[in-house]
Amino acid sequence: MTFAIAKRFSFAAAHHLDGLPAGHKCSRVHGHTYAVEVRMAASELDDAGFVADYGELDVLRDYLDAELDHRDLNEVLPVPPSCENIARYLHGWCQDNLRHGHLVTAVRVSESPVSPATLDG
Repeated sequence: MTFAIAKRFSFAAAHHLDGLPAGHKCSRVHGHTYAVEVRMAASELDDAGFVADYGELDVLRDYLDAELDHRDLNEVLPVPPSCENIARYLHGWCQDNLRHGHLVTAVRVSESPVSPATLDG
């Protein structure tokens, strides 16, 4: 058996995507209210009965608020700001910065309610 938890966050930001056909709407600067979901999993629970304490994920919320919220993602991210790349970037950030980052199994990023991109692994 595997136990899993997830926590959702959001932030508003602008971006544009290069390398698209001429006239593509996403090549122009535009904004989204992004939704981010981080999933963590473990085969065993800790002594408190948790995969991880949800409060440990507050550091991600703080990072999103301080570094990505109301920013131009092209200026603050080291990768082109597609949802797929943002998911990959945040997955790495979580592994490096969360107390139990090694338990992160997926990061999902959506720029609209119907268009998520997920990095599993």
